[in-house]
Amino acid sequence: MEKKEYLDLYRKMYLIRRFEESCGENYSKGFIRGFLHLYIGEEAIAVGSITPLREDDFIVTHYRDHGHAIARGLETGPLMAELFGKKTGVSGGKGGSMHLFDAGKNFMGGHAIVGAQIPLAAGFALASQYQNKDSITVVYFGDGATNQGTFHETMNLASVWKLPILFFLENNFYGMGTSVERIRNNGKSFGNLAENYSIPSTIVDGMDVLAVKEVTEESIKKVRSGSGPAFIEATTFRFQGHSMADPAKYRAEKELEEWKKKDPLINFNNYLIKEGIAADIDIEKISKSVDDELEEAVKFATESPEPDLNDINNDIYA
Repeated sequence: MEKKEYLDLYRKMYLIRRFEESCGENYSKGFIRGFLHLYIGEEAIAVGSITPLREDDFIVTHYRDHGHAIARGLETGPLMAELFGKKTGVSGGKGGSMHLFDAGKNFMGGHAIVGAQIPLAAGFALASQYQNKDSITVVYFGDGATNQGTFHETMNLASVWKLPILFFLENNFYGMGTSVERIRNNGKSFGNLAENYSIPSTIVDGMDVLAVKEVTEESIKKVRSGSGPAFIEATTFRFQGHSMADPAKYRAEKELEEWKKKDPLINFNNYLIKEGIAADIDIEKISKSVDDELEEAVKFATESPEPDLNDINNDIYA
C-alpha cells in the first residue's frame, strides 16, 4: 500500500475511537439518551473489513454499529445528530444509536435484536444474485448471535443457494449470557459452526487492522467469484462494558489490561512510526483534523432541530 492508504486506515480507526469517546461524554451529559453500545477496542475490524468493499456492496450490522457506519464513510455530523435524536440525523432522529442507516451508501443499518440482521443480509445477497450482479453483502454479528436460530437457518440457506454473503463474527468473548472462560473451555472455534454448513471459515486477529484487511480481501474474492458464502471470525475485545449501563465488573482487571496491550490504535500507530511509513507530524495532523471534525459534529448535533411531531407517522425518506 501507499503511505496515504496506511494513514487512511489509521485516521478511520482514530476517528471511530474519538467518536465513541465523545459519545460517552455526551451520554454522561444527558445529550444522548436510551441505549449506547460503544465500539472502543474493536476499531480494526470495521476499518480492516469495510475498506476493501466496493460502493455497491451491502453492509448489515448489529446494534454496536457506530464503527461500521464511520468506516463506511457516513458523515460524523449526521451520525452524532442521530444519537442526539435530532431531525438532521441519518435516521431522522428516530432510530438512535442502534439504528444508523444510509441506503445511499448501501449501509443497511444497525439492528437491535440479536441475530435479526442475519436473515435480512441474506435477502440483500439474494437480490444481488437474482439481478446477476457481482456485489456482495457483509453481515456483522457478535458471538452471542450464534445461539440464535436465525444464525443457523441463514447459514444453511446461504450455503444451499450459494449466496454472495460474507458472515463476519466479532468475537469479543462476552456475548449475552456467556463468559470468556465458558467459551475457552468449550475448546471449539465458532468457525466449526460454519463448516457444519460447508462454508469455509477463517480466524483472524481482530486487533490487527492489516491482518483483518488481508483476510477480508481474500474472502471477498472467493465470494464475488460465485463460489458461495464465506465466514470470518475475528477475535477482539471491547474495552467498555456491554453498554453505558454496564460497569463490566464481571471482567477481571488483569484480563482487561492484557487486551489493552493489543490496542489496535496504539499498536498500528507504533507500527507506522517503526516502519518509517509515517512520522510523528503525520499522526499529529490526523489527530488535529479528527478532533476538529468531532467538535463540528457535536456543534452540528447540538444546534440541529428536534424532529417535528407531525413527522411521527411519515416516511422520513419520502
